[in-house]
Amino acid sequence: MGNERRFRRLVVDGTVWHWTVRQRSRPDYRDCRVTLSFSPEAPAHGVRRRLSLVFAPGPGRVISNSYFEAGTVVRLPDRAWLNLYEPGTARRLLDAAAPVLEISPSVRDLEVDGWPYFAEVVDRADSDTEAARHSSGPGVLGGHGRLLPSQPLHEETPYTGFDRND
Repeated sequence: MGNERRFRRLVVDGTVWHWTVRQRSRPDYRDCRVTLSFSPEAPAHGVRRRLSLVFAPGPGRVISNSYFEAGTVVRLPDRAWLNLYEPGTARRLLDAAAPVLEISPSVRDLEVDGWPYFAEVVDRADSDTEAARHSSGPGVLGGHGRLLPSQPLHEETPYTGFDRND
């Protein structure tokens, strides 16, 4: 398995962003966190900034804590989920959350609750999926009315588990 703490690169409209996913596990699950952080490669006005989206467990909100795939956050009861290690997920969350950097230009390390951005990304994907089902021709949707694997942000089927000894 690769180094999960490494920085990855994401290029958005000519701006290079470095991003990483960190998980903080504690004995009490309520204190666990999964954090997706973004830093632009070129500091704005000589100041390096970081935007961190923090996902904490709560009512109707589940984060991975060794039971299922690392970096996964789940919204209940609809079981919508995102894996924060996927570059497409990181890009969509950055697109949704980046405007908050402009609201607080003097804050160097900005930590925000990631769940509102999760909802924005997943709900937008759901509406895009529904629109595609009604207006697209062959080739966009799979044979069973589902988007092809390169398109979805989350699965519509429940998590079924896996064997860690595989």
